[in-house]
Parts: sequence; structure tokens; C-alpha cells
Amino acid sequence: MTARRVRSGLAGAALLLGCAAAQAHLASTGLGPVYDGIWHLFVSFDDLLPVLAIALLAGLNGARAARWTLFVLPAAWWAGGAVGFHSGAVSVPAGITSPSLLLLGLLVALDRRLGPSITAALAVALGLLHGGLNGAGIALAGREASGLVGMAGAIFVLAALVSAAALSLRRPWTRIAVRVAGSWIAATGLLMLGWTLSGRA
Repeated sequence: MTARRVRSGLAGAALLLGCAAAQAHLASTGLGPVYDGIWHLFVSFDDLLPVLAIALLAGLNGARAARWTLFVLPAAWWAGGAVGFHSGAVSVPAGITSPSLLLLGLLVALDRRLGPSITAALAVALGLLHGGLNGAGIALAGREASGLVGMAGAIFVLAALVSAAALSLRRPWTRIAVRVAGSWIAATGLLMLGWTLSGRA
């Protein structure tokens, strides 16, 4: 059973790493690159929704999984961003971040019991993928790399709040509410994937 879960986690991580979107819509707050990075996370739903999904998934899987995710997700996001920033533009189709939404949303909706290491592996894959794309987008836009610090900090705070909220749920109906949120995230990923495959993205 454990070997099957490890294989499932690795397959999910490979899916996340194999799919990426190069479009980075960097907003300017006028307060500097760190604040621009913070703002970017909250206005970019293809980054925000997967962070919410992995935080919910970690919280549903217990305190240890939540702690691991809390630290590895922003660290991987920053590391991927640094690599993306120094490597320059990433040439991949737009809208391909939808599989990460679909996978993570489904895992939350199904309330899958995953070990802390599998949850952390998914968080690392997500962070490297989206962080790398953000870093490449920052470089392409001629912005400062310190925007990645703002993103990583915002991700840490958001993941802490969301995973703690999910972790504190005790009544069955509250877990069902989180699963419904996961199904909405998965549906968003499916819609985005369909939009991209239709050639309209």
C-alpha cells in the first residue's frame, strides 16, 4: 500500500513538473519589486489556486504534512524562480498550468490520505514549476529578482493560514466543504485545459 502511494505521489509530481505555462502577468504596485511579487500571487489565479489547493491538501493530511508543505513550498518556489530568472524566457504553450489545478483539486475533492513525504513532493514540484515560470517572466519583463522574495513570503503566509484552517476541521461537514472547494479548483483546471486545447487561450 505504501509503495503504491509513493508511486502515485511521484507520478503526480512528474505531471506537475512536465506541465508549465510561460505567461507571467506581472502587475506593478509602485511600491517596489517585493510588493509587486506579493501582489502578483493574489492577482494571478493560475498561481493562487494551486497554492490554495496544496495547502488544503496538506491540512487535510495532518500536522506533519502541513508543516513540511509550509516550508518546502515557498523554498521550492523561490529556488525555481531563481533558476527561471537566470535562464531567461521559457518557451512552452500558455495555459498548461491547468493540470496542476486539476490534479491538486481532485486530490482535495477525493480527500486522499497521503503521507507527509508525498505531500511535500507535490509541494516541491508545484513550487519549482510555478516559481520557474514566474522567475522567467520577471526576467523577460526586466524586473528585479527580489520580486521572488515577495512571492515566497506571501506563499508562506497563505499556506500557513489555509493549512492551519484545514487542519483544525473536526466536524464531518467542514471536511465536505473543503472537498467541495477542491472540486471547484479541479473544475477550474478542467475548464482552463479545455480552453487551451480549443485554441482560444
